[in-house]
This record gives sequence, structure tokens and C-alpha cells, in this order.
Amino acid sequence: MKPHLIIFAILIAAFITYNLFFRIEDDRMNTVVNIILASILFGYISFMAYSLLKKMKK
Repeated sequence: MKPHLIIFAILIAAFITYNLFFRIEDDRMNTVVNIILASILFGYISFMAYSLLKKMKK
């Protein structure tokens, strides 16, 4: 489970770094990029939960 948390921390750091330093000037494109990054984060959370439930079942 530890590698999953490290990858999740890297994804969160990338999300925060993008929003602080690498924002796109166009508001619509910035919103699209934020939605994509947030979707990846939530998708990875669901993957971690699924893998944890799978391990608990065994």
C-alpha cells in the first residue's frame, strides 16, 4: 500500500504545483486542465480503495 500512497502524494503535489506556478492564462483551458487533473486524482483514489478491498477479501 505504501507505493500507492507515494504515487498519490506525487499526484497531489503535481496538482498543487500546476495551480500555483503553471496556470494557463485562458480560463476555459485552465478549468479543463483542473478537471482532468482532479479526475485523475479521484480515479486513483477509487483504484486504491478497490485494491485495498481486494486485499482485505483474501
